[in-house]
Amino acid sequence: MNTTTLPAARKDLADIQKTPDTRGIPINQVGICDLTYPVTVLDRDNQRQQATAEISLSVDLPHHFKGTHMSRFLQVLAKHQGEVTMRTLPALFLQRTAPVSGLKAPMDYRCTFIGEASGTSDDFLLRVAVPVSTLCPCSKLISDYGAHNQRGYIHITVRPRKDASGERPLVWIEELVEVAEKSASAPIYPLLKRTDERHVTMQAYDNPVFVEDVVRNVAGQLRDDPRLAWFEVRAVNHESIHNHSAFAVVRMDLGA
Repeated sequence: MNTTTLPAARKDLADIQKTPDTRGIPINQVGICDLTYPVTVLDRDNQRQQATAEISLSVDLPHHFKGTHMSRFLQVLAKHQGEVTMRTLPALFLQRTAPVSGLKAPMDYRCTFIGEASGTSDDFLLRVAVPVSTLCPCSKLISDYGAHNQRGYIHITVRPRKDASGERPLVWIEELVEVAEKSASAPIYPLLKRTDERHVTMQAYDNPVFVEDVVRNVAGQLRDDPRLAWFEVRAVNHESIHNHSAFAVVRMDLGA
């Protein structure tokens, strides 16, 4: 049995973070990262969905402060009780239906919320990574039969435009997934039977796209969305017949 007696807690515990620093170097970001935390995200079909997020929280630190209070980040997060929305960051699962058999299975999408705020301004970005299938138009044209195809990723980042009241309109993650899938040769599904595989294979063959086509297809749809002030589209094809990947990026500022 351990009978060690601990000393009573001191009432004058020093707060080292508040002490001055004389090196004259401000810190752009300081905080916590790699925090796994349960969150609730908005789901267009089911209203809310439980997910697990990997979270980073930080502040800028003026040159005259020695440190920041790390515990306060958790206090802020706990205050919102794990709800992460545009108005108040994670793998989101959406129910996908196979095109012919109608079988359903969950599909995961990597989503990121990026928010910054100061005393005078704030910023918010939504990013979604969508796996897709692409088939090479050149390969289809020059081949006697078949064409090389590959899985790729479309990364869409959007900045919603503030309205007159300073609020940002809601942009659904599902909407961006749909935009990405329409811009590729064919979607990716979690579960396919033979009839579905036949359908998806022929769908891709009928819709060949270069990586350049993919980003232009996405940009053309986002450019016409009045809710957006800015966006970036990055597409990467993991080439099936080359020892490299191909990528393309389009960024567009649509005005405040």
